[in-house]
Amino acid sequence: MRVAMVSGANRGIGLAVARELKAAGFALSLGVRRPEGAPAELSQGGDALVHRYEATDRSSARAWVEATAARFGRIDALVNNAGIAPQVRLEDGAEEDLDALFDVNVKGPFRLIQAALPHLKASGAGRVVNVASLSGKRVMGLNVGYQMSKHAVVALTHGVRRLGWEHGIRATALCPGYVDTDLTAQVQDLPHEEMTRPEDLARIVALVLQLPNNAAIAEVLVNCRYEHML
Repeated sequence: MRVAMVSGANRGIGLAVARELKAAGFALSLGVRRPEGAPAELSQGGDALVHRYEATDRSSARAWVEATAARFGRIDALVNNAGIAPQVRLEDGAEEDLDALFDVNVKGPFRLIQAALPHLKASGAGRVVNVASLSGKRVMGLNVGYQMSKHAVVALTHGVRRLGWEHGIRATALCPGYVDTDLTAQVQDLPHEEMTRPEDLARIVALVLQLPNNAAIAEVLVNCRYEHML
């Protein structure tokens, strides 16, 4: 049984990914800020581990990875989904908010990948999916802090591909536009029924994780509306 770690797995995209991977036969290690709030459907049974994961805590990533390896004896996939999206505009953005964005959206995945790398190498078919955004491929809105962080996530993904290729590690940047989750609850310029569904992104993640080493996908751009720049 292949083992997948999923961060931010208690809601939104992360929850949908966890459900899809469970249905696909993966053993799950779920990283959440509050383990007691993890869905019972995913947290129960011998093929599931729920562990506290706080992206801003420098020791949290390694503790979660070590607990996963101790429980299952292997790690085959890592889905970096946890993220935040406060407004950090160029004209009036607070540097403290920019620091928080990079700490969670960039340093969080970096720390997890770094900690999990030996296990992914040992797998021979390790997979990393970083949930980025179309904001990591182009700039449309004015939240430059978020855009900067997601561009960095795309760069991190390609760094993983470069380093891990000879070890069988394949990395993918998942870049959706608006997704109907709590993160977009305040969005008003697009009806929520027209946004991408988390379940559809989860299907993409499951496919990417199960493709062979010779069918790697570096980036997946997912549009819910026409993008004239892409």
